[in-house]
Parts: sequence; C-alpha cells; structure tokens
Amino acid sequence: MNNKLFVTSIEWKTTEQELWDFFSQFWTVTESKIIMDRETWRPRWFWFVTLETEEEAANAVENWNWKELNWRELIVNIAQDRK
Repeated sequence: MNNKLFVTSIEWKTTEQELWDFFSQFWTVTESKIIMDRETWRPRWFWFVTLETEEEAANAVENWNWKELNWRELIVNIAQDRK
C-alpha cells in the first residue's frame, strides 16, 4: 500500500486548489497533480493526491469514496504503480 490516491469522477471545472482544500480538511496533503488532456489541455477525469501517510490514504479511501465535490461524487482509490 502507498499514500498516493487515484481520484476520479471529478467535475472538469474543479481546480487543483479546490481538490487540495477538500482533502486537507482532514489529512495532510503533500502533493496534488491534475492530469491534463494532451490535445485540449483541459483537465481529464482523474487526479492524483498524495497524503502524508499510508494510514491517511487508507482512511481517505474508506471514508471519502463517493463524497461530493462540485456536484459530483468522487471515486477515491489507492493509486497503483504503472507496469
């Protein structure tokens, strides 16, 4: 397990600061990375949020999966390493 979250189903107008603020209400966010579409340079439907500890990440998955941000229910999972 790691402390990086894979967050999907994000409303495309959501800013990186909004996502940071959303998660930092309860956990220590160390990094937030928005994934941009290479052609349109608009945000894609997923972001990565890194929390300080694995325990915080596990707690975020358990308690914040399907929480609403900007009228969309987020899907929060532990990020998997690329193979």
